[in-house]
Amino acid sequence: MSLLLDRLWGGFLDTLLMVGISSLLALLLGLPLAVVLVVSDRNGLYENVSLNRVLGGLVNLFRSIPFLILMVALIPFTRMLVGTSYGVWAAVVPLTVAAMPFFARIAEVSLREVDHGLTEAAQAMGCKRGHIIRHVLLPEALPGIVSGFTITLVTMINASAMAGAIGAGGLGDLAYRYGYQRFDTQVMLTVIVALVALVTLLQLAGDRLARRLNHRA
Repeated sequence: MSLLLDRLWGGFLDTLLMVGISSLLALLLGLPLAVVLVVSDRNGLYENVSLNRVLGGLVNLFRSIPFLILMVALIPFTRMLVGTSYGVWAAVVPLTVAAMPFFARIAEVSLREVDHGLTEAAQAMGCKRGHIIRHVLLPEALPGIVSGFTITLVTMINASAMAGAIGAGGLGDLAYRYGYQRFDTQVMLTVIVALVALVTLLQLAGDRLARRLNHRA
């Protein structure tokens, strides 16, 4: 039992590491991408339809590729970046590539839901476009962005379990090697409970933070 707990704790920490680093990178890269998609659209603050279509096409392309296929396709790129295609750090690359366009689309929807009257009023007051983005668009869309990021985190936990099943480590690796391959139901059930608990806690925390930030509620 103690050995199982040690393995579970190690897999849990590996999963947190994978998801934590990947989610941070997805946030830092996906949110600016969402802003560019919104402001470069037709009648946007920085209208550039050609750029918008190219970026939108790339986002749709990577969102349409199943994670397992994407992870295998990125093996050469992953090996070039981190020096290996196996283990926790190798999983960070495909997780980030998969999560960034997913989160960007969700954040884009939240940004588009901001009342156009607010941006028009800011423009009428003489605010610069950069100030409108920082002080109107992003603050107003923040509750939706937080909710979208929470959904992204849950999706990444699911993907990290899939990555673990093919050698990336974490709870997925534990479930596959010690549960599935050895027909150990106890290990499988323990991993399932751990994943459900982690997802539930993240969802509750994200929902609570989004409600706090929603000044319109």
